[in-house]
Amino acid sequence: MKHCSIQGCPGKYARAEINHLVNLAGKPVIIENVPADVCQVCGDTLLDIETVEAIDRLLANPGPPAHTIPAYSMPEKALAA
Repeated sequence: MKHCSIQGCPGKYARAEINHLVNLAGKPVIIENVPADVCQVCGDTLLDIETVEAIDRLLANPGPPAHTIPAYSMPEKALAA
């Protein structure tokens, strides 16, 4: 396993599948089951170039989503508290 690239973190990366959040036309989109290396201590996440290219291809022609989920905005009153 590769050591974490975050200075001072003693962790190592392990392969995992993550949910990756991106913006598509100004709206949040979640891509599920993305292969990534994730630090077991701090959670830093690395995507390899092949994965990034696959995400770019998917976003260029996304087709219909596999799921739809509600999205909520934080009320300004909650931020002021």
